[in-house]
Amino acid sequence: MTSRTAAEMRRRNDARMVSADFNKSPFTLAWEITRACALACMHCRATAQPKPDPDELTHDEAIGVVDQIRDLGNPILVVTGGDPLMRRDVYDLLTYAVQKGLRTSLTPSATALVTPNNLAKVHDAGVLRVAVSLDGPNAEVHDAFRGFPGTFDRTRRIMRDVIEAGIALQINTTVSRFNLPVLEQMVDIVAESGAVQWSVFFLVPTGRGKLSDMVSAEEHESVFNWLYDLSRTAPFDVKSTAAPAYRRVAIERARAERRDAGDIAARPLAGAGYRFEDGLDRPVLGVNDGKGFAFVSHVGEVCPSGFLPLVAGNVRERPLAEIYRNAPLFRDLRDPAKLKGRCGACEFREVCGGSRARAWAVNGDYLAEDPSCVYQPRAA
Repeated sequence: MTSRTAAEMRRRNDARMVSADFNKSPFTLAWEITRACALACMHCRATAQPKPDPDELTHDEAIGVVDQIRDLGNPILVVTGGDPLMRRDVYDLLTYAVQKGLRTSLTPSATALVTPNNLAKVHDAGVLRVAVSLDGPNAEVHDAFRGFPGTFDRTRRIMRDVIEAGIALQINTTVSRFNLPVLEQMVDIVAESGAVQWSVFFLVPTGRGKLSDMVSAEEHESVFNWLYDLSRTAPFDVKSTAAPAYRRVAIERARAERRDAGDIAARPLAGAGYRFEDGLDRPVLGVNDGKGFAFVSHVGEVCPSGFLPLVAGNVRERPLAEIYRNAPLFRDLRDPAKLKGRCGACEFREVCGGSRARAWAVNGDYLAEDPSCVYQPRAA
């Protein structure tokens, strides 16, 4: 990166930092349009089911949700499930969302529904990115994780089909005790696939996810440091999910390297935002559950995230914007002064804040300290 490019990126980042206000609008909104899914993944936060819920939002209600999302602002819209392709009007919803001006991505399950023909419909709808889950470098690890033999091979085929359809590819991987020993083997697969981003999720024990499957705090820290090193050289972007402490690690490492910790945009997640060729940005501020992120369920429930399934309201009863901006749950999550334990005393609480979903899943308190973090705050 030239000095001129870096300077321009800083100016853009500074401008976005001023304009970003997570009290008014999230950076990303995930919408679970259905809970139906043919798979039975062992970590599924949705505890997906074979058939659609009879109380699922109707087509007209779903169109109304798109309107409500647009009224909320201009968040990146992640259409997910279950398996969103099991909803018959999925292409109509995708098209409508794009027509409303929402930057839209899709996360289908690796099933027989993800065909080149259906991906062409996704492309024609104007979807910017398709995210595919790959949780191991081989069939033995991935298929055991996903609950069905043959899923690894199908996922690899889908990855190729997404690229051939002319859609940007993102690969999602959930870190757990099952794949931690082979995580580094994933790098070559992601690089060779042509993916623009590797989104590394860290298991939260909710839904089918078990506490015993979560990696330890020390292992979280080790993976964070490895991801930071990888992010400096990888031909794809590296992003962590459900692990805000990665921002603290990136800032610490940047300081140790005498880099500008406020301008880590060139690679690591902790930096300010920048835009990809597919039009999706990276956040300028630390996104967390309910703070820059929101989730709408298949029945219209609004939660801070899919991993923090506490209901703040329902779009069938109250406008989405009102719930996000004014619900006590969301306001609590956006107030770092209310954090407890080490998170409350931490000097990184503004940029990190700890995983609120993991605090709730492990401690039963969404404001408790993050049990997956090893950091000891200076003020503690």
